Amino acid sequence: MISYQYEADFKLGNDDKYTDWINNIVRGEKWGMGDLDYVFCTDDYLYSLNEKYLGHKTYTDIITFDYSEGNTVSGEIYISVDRVKENAMRYNVDFDIELQRVMAHGLLHLMGFNDKTDKEKELMRDKESEKINLFHVKQ
Repeated sequence: MISYQYEADFKLGNDDKYTDWINNIVRGEKWGMGDLDYVFCTDDYLYSLNEKYLGHKTYTDIITFDYSEGNTVSGEIYISVDRVKENAMRYNVDFDIELQRVMAHGLLHLMGFNDKTDKEKELMRDKESEKINLFHVKQ
């Protein structure tokens, strides 16, 4: 089950389209869907989680807590809407595209994709682009 929570002045808009997209990503990677919670929050909210749970005193766009078991994806994905807006402006991309990139990024982490090495980062970016394109395919 996919749920969306809001700890910021923000709403997704078309939850059903995002839910279908996320389910397509999970099926496409040959995983099953467990409980997945996206929490859209402010910079300050995510900063406090980053400090409390990871010991990092930095702002970030996303923190993912992985509860996946076997090939069933489950977890909590916290996304700073403030960071997504700033990154969209910095990289000159549409807010919705940057949001989809970050949403896919967190989901890909839950399915075992990493981004520590240059090779992993390249694969992660390729996968993110592939998943963003899925969102824009007419159903």
